[in-house]
Amino acid sequence: MRSSNPVFSRRGFSRDNGYAGFNATQQPQAGNPYAANPYAANPYATGPQPTNPYAQQPQTAGRPGFPPAAPPQAGRMTMDDVVARTSMTVGLVVAMAAVAWITDLSLGLALGAMLIALVLGLVQSFKRKASPPLILAYAAFEGLFLGAISNYVDSYIANGAAMQAVLGTMAVFAAVLFMYKARIIRVTRRFYRFVMAAAIGFILLMGINLLFAVFGGGDGLGFRSGGLGILFGVIGIVLGAAFLALDFKQVEDGVAYGAPREESWLAAFGLTLTLVWIYLEFLRLIAILQSSD
Repeated sequence: MRSSNPVFSRRGFSRDNGYAGFNATQQPQAGNPYAANPYAANPYATGPQPTNPYAQQPQTAGRPGFPPAAPPQAGRMTMDDVVARTSMTVGLVVAMAAVAWITDLSLGLALGAMLIALVLGLVQSFKRKASPPLILAYAAFEGLFLGAISNYVDSYIANGAAMQAVLGTMAVFAAVLFMYKARIIRVTRRFYRFVMAAAIGFILLMGINLLFAVFGGGDGLGFRSGGLGILFGVIGIVLGAAFLALDFKQVEDGVAYGAPREESWLAAFGLTLTLVWIYLEFLRLIAILQSSD
């Protein structure tokens, strides 16, 4: 799978890695979830022979009469790694947003920060490996943009919109995580294809609307105001929730298949992108609802 995020060019856990859950050429054989593990010949594996400790014993390890499974090798991605990196990136976004809010950063500078964040995000998306400085720089500039735009919306359009958007984003994250862990949401190839098709259509429509707004004036085709704006705001939030489920699947596959630890930065990058997407959709939706009162 090339991506599971609104920024479609970002690199997920698949290109040249092969351990994403949607790679048809790497699907495990029936009865042995580790038989097709692409990390059976992992260059990051320790020891004289680059073999995966799970490649030979998934059928017997842990059963009565058999030895326990071997502990994970050093240098492999764990859930703790993902949580720690995501906390760093999201925390940096929040910190820089607070700086922009307190200093009353102008919208002009906020637009510049957004463009820089966009460029940094695209550069990281096309890199073959995660670059922590690049990801953290993206988080910093994205935070400046979010803080400035949130301050503007909260001050001039919809009082309290920023806090409502934060609470809404947290609620969506918690709900999707619960439903994913409970397997209420099942991420399959069909789910992935449907979400990506819907997201491509959504972004194309928003791009066309922006072009009409820039060259024709007003609100373009009206996709971001009034009744249509509310509808597309809800669709945007639902798409963001679907992307969260895809991100959770990628993290789960990365840990299960023994991805190298540095890939946890990519997981953090993807989750941060998705959370930013959801927050902005909530902020826009709340602004539309309150301005129409």
